[in-house]
Amino acid sequence: MLQTINLTKRFGKRILFENINIKLDKHKRYGLIGANGAGKTTFLKIISGQVDEFDGEISIESGLKVGVLGQNQYAFEDFTLLDAVLYGNRRLFDTIKEKEILYNAADFSDEVNNRLAELEVISVEEDPTYEYEVNITKILEGLGIDSSAIYNPMSSLSNSDKFKVLLAQVLFPKPDILFLDEPTNNLDLDAIAWLEHQLQRHEGTMLLISHDRHFLNEVVTNIFDLDFQKIREFTGNYNDWYLASTVISKQQELERNKKLKEKEDLESFIRRFSANASKAKQATSRQKQLEKLNIEDIKPSSRRDPSIVFKMSRPIGNDILKFENVYFKYEGSRDLFKNYSLKIEKGEKIALIGSNGVGKTTLCNLIIGNLKPQKGVINWGVTIQPTYFPQNTTDIIKGDLSLYDWLKSFNPKGDLAEVRNCLGRMLFSGDEQEKSVKEISGGEKHRMMLSKMMLESGNFLILDEPTNHLDLEAIIALGEAIHNFEGSAIVVSHDRELLDSFANRIIEIKPNGKIVDFKGSYEEYRAIYSVE
Repeated sequence: MLQTINLTKRFGKRILFENINIKLDKHKRYGLIGANGAGKTTFLKIISGQVDEFDGEISIESGLKVGVLGQNQYAFEDFTLLDAVLYGNRRLFDTIKEKEILYNAADFSDEVNNRLAELEVISVEEDPTYEYEVNITKILEGLGIDSSAIYNPMSSLSNSDKFKVLLAQVLFPKPDILFLDEPTNNLDLDAIAWLEHQLQRHEGTMLLISHDRHFLNEVVTNIFDLDFQKIREFTGNYNDWYLASTVISKQQELERNKKLKEKEDLESFIRRFSANASKAKQATSRQKQLEKLNIEDIKPSSRRDPSIVFKMSRPIGNDILKFENVYFKYEGSRDLFKNYSLKIEKGEKIALIGSNGVGKTTLCNLIIGNLKPQKGVINWGVTIQPTYFPQNTTDIIKGDLSLYDWLKSFNPKGDLAEVRNCLGRMLFSGDEQEKSVKEISGGEKHRMMLSKMMLESGNFLILDEPTNHLDLEAIIALGEAIHNFEGSAIVVSHDRELLDSFANRIIEIKPNGKIVDFKGSYEEYRAIYSVE
């Protein structure tokens, strides 16, 4: 359905990827993976037609509909939700809007009637059952947006719900080729599960970028691995790729070690005998063998795994955190927490889950003290030193300070080597530590916040959506770090693999305000409560 021929992209002298030759076949769903900065989003933008500066060719079978997930959440502020989704099928949208104008004008001349007849033909071609409104409503409801809101303006929605509308917009026309860049960002667990089922039934082809391992495992049939400016294709999902790539990496390591040993032996022979006339011929032969050894061609993956280690500056006591009859609501909203009591025990690592807007971030802000309850009491144990990862990390890390100076400001009298060490653990080394924080990406800001948490050495972790913008390697490292942490933690996340890696208690806030408190793993919780 789509093919690239010697596709190459350069930024100045830097080659992002070179001579990429791949095919996207019908009925296959491809996951594009690679380290941050490898060029995944740029590659997707090129083959989806959003970027036209590249070398090589892209061939798309004629007559196919192409759908690209939009990223501008503010592009349709004056549209109703219904119209914003309908806009995904521009031909149908224009037809319906022109019909409305002609009918409202009430001028039914022969010319107008002929035009209406032409528009009716287009409507039937694009929407044979005349059910576009029903279909749009079903998609929005599947993503968690109530049907009563479809005539509301987009400007009335939260950013996370605006993203859901953009997702509905690209799904509605059922494109033959579907391009999705991080479609699960800002989605809650229910919406992610719904999206998985929809994409599993996609009849065309699809290329998606995601850092959600569970989502990749459920949706994709093939993996494109972008590494060292090339793309390798693997059949299967993310777990299949991980197994295959690990085997290949081990084979490469053995082959590289073998060639290094051979190189060492040859160099040793040449040094010993090149000055010996009787051995000169053999030395020359060994030199030719040495020149043929292409050790540089055997490369390990360019991916670098961060090293996240949360240490405690003081031991954690038995009294951690207690809510007693806490009441909180925002002005003009419903009661979020009504006489809520909560006790967190030593060693508990809590997954805080629930739909968007139910109060998870509010609960985190009550815990950390950014918000005060209208009634009730929140008490910390005397030994507790909390450290916090806020959901709006990308907005609050700003200014002209270097990465080093920004991090040092949180521990001005501390060990300066430890500041460097915490940055290095999150893959900021050398000159990178001198970059300005205003120049770094969202993913880098999230790694900076994790560096800050490591530096603070708290014994109680509060993390609100830490995985947004992180790559797969960083998410895996984060899960291991929370699992190995000797203190307590409460984490808001929609990444099911992350939750599986550490949680021993689940707190779910329901849309009706009910709170389910379950002591056990996330896997056990899913089994008992029939969660997807």
